[in-house]
Amino acid sequence: MGEDVEVIPGAEAWSTDGGPVGVLVLHGFTGNPGSVRGLAEACAAAGHTVELPRLPGHGTTVEDMLDTGWADWSAAAEAAYLDLAGRCDRVVVAGLSMGGSLTCWLGTRHPSIAGLVCINPAVAPSDDMRALVAAMVASGETLMDGIGSDIAAPGVVETAYSQTPLAPLLTLFEASAEVVADLGRITSPLLLFTSPEDHVVPPSDSDVLAAAVSGRIERVSCDRSYHVATMDHDAGMIAERTVEFISRVTA
Repeated sequence: MGEDVEVIPGAEAWSTDGGPVGVLVLHGFTGNPGSVRGLAEACAAAGHTVELPRLPGHGTTVEDMLDTGWADWSAAAEAAYLDLAGRCDRVVVAGLSMGGSLTCWLGTRHPSIAGLVCINPAVAPSDDMRALVAAMVASGETLMDGIGSDIAAPGVVETAYSQTPLAPLLTLFEASAEVVADLGRITSPLLLFTSPEDHVVPPSDSDVLAAAVSGRIERVSCDRSYHVATMDHDAGMIAERTVEFISRVTA
């Protein structure tokens, strides 16, 4: 990381060396590691080796994100996974929102992953939304209002960017369209958390994922939370269920 990059306080990458089980935790689009830090720390407290990377362009300023895209984020996620897999006996990957998209993408490519945990994953963008964003990019627009901090709990704020970079968002939509076609290749057990009231990613994305995967699946409803469920009323339940799932799939 360059010396000139000023990271938002609390948005730093985080890692800890623990036991032989590795856990990779991935944050969402325009978010940063702070939104899933509690989940990462719960996995570390359970004795696991944990990596929580800050994805390219995230956790600084939205301008840093303008020239990044899915190729950068997926490469960073895969590098972190391969590093963990080289040090650990078994690896579980967990992700929120776009982090869930990246988790699924890794699951299609690495069947040896012991388990996948997706929280409100973005896997099936609508054609209408893709067309809308593509038209905005074509007309020269670069930013729109942000999608961050969709949280039901009062007083809890995610330090996501206040604006959404359009060209990077389009790369996420295009990649998701490719990933959704490959979901049947996922054979690892999947723990899927979905907020029925999500103002960022439709809960139907979770239905698409659940219907497509080839492995064992457990679904959990986050009835008290909005999109950023890892910072919301259900954060403790998500951490508890994730730690229990990790111990089961790596036993």
